[in-house]
Amino acid sequence: MKCFLTVDIGGTKTAVAVGFDDGRISDRTEFRTTDPNSTLAKIAELGKPLLSRHRPAAVGISCGGPMSSQKGLVLGPPNLPGWKYVEVVKELASAFSLPAFLENDANAGALAEWIYGAGRGFDNVAFLTCGTGIGAGLILDGRLYRGKQDLAGEIGHIRMEPDGPIGYYKHGSFEGFASGGGLTQLARKLLSEPHPKSALDEFSIETITAKEVGQAAMAGDSVAVELVQTTGRYLGKGLAILLDILNLECIVLGSLAIRLSNLLIEPALDEIRKEALEPAWQNCRILPAQLGESIGDVAALCVARYNFKRS
Repeated sequence: MKCFLTVDIGGTKTAVAVGFDDGRISDRTEFRTTDPNSTLAKIAELGKPLLSRHRPAAVGISCGGPMSSQKGLVLGPPNLPGWKYVEVVKELASAFSLPAFLENDANAGALAEWIYGAGRGFDNVAFLTCGTGIGAGLILDGRLYRGKQDLAGEIGHIRMEPDGPIGYYKHGSFEGFASGGGLTQLARKLLSEPHPKSALDEFSIETITAKEVGQAAMAGDSVAVELVQTTGRYLGKGLAILLDILNLECIVLGSLAIRLSNLLIEPALDEIRKEALEPAWQNCRILPAQLGESIGDVAALCVARYNFKRS
């Protein structure tokens, strides 16, 4: 059974582990992400002892974009200050004397859910991160689709309304309305205006988070429920666009959909049925992601596994 060295570079922490063809992850270590030189040196330090122990075939790297997967460059992700034009693939391939492969976290997540998670058995799958922001990874006709500049799937940039919450540097964008960051903005706007009494009133406008809104909604607070349903409706409008363009078999939703379940998904489905072509929505499954908190490690495994088999 082949194994691979996995590297998941996040804005807060970086994880190094070994992943196997059957989806298992072992020997996992994480540390705080800092500047590129220090972080890459720490990855090399943690990864080298694993080479003789497991003999991995390649290195898989998952990281936030923008990036160039073909050139192996990280190009300045907003959650990684100072990581501009970093030759991640060249550095780690040299450190480990192994082929190394890089994908943005949405594409890596799509591979993971397609190979091991909710998207198994389908050839046309979209995975939406649905976290602080929204990005999509696309599996089309059984292959990862990146686009010319690794920008395929940036659905968060689509403008849904002339004005509204800001996401992806744009007022009224899909990310602005339908992400965790968007839900936070909706809550702050509501708290700044006259509104019905709510459990959300105990939080300050400056510090309230999507997590707190979600918890209040799950506890039955009517104001919080309406905020989540608003997010769900805009999520559905955006998904309908994806369905009409790509005729997908399966859409897998991360973070928010896992935590909020039907409170978010049901209003999204209502909008999809209104907006998308009927044969398209009738033949597409909308599912919460299955890999949960382990998705970062499995995603990095799938970056290596998928690209190594095609190299």
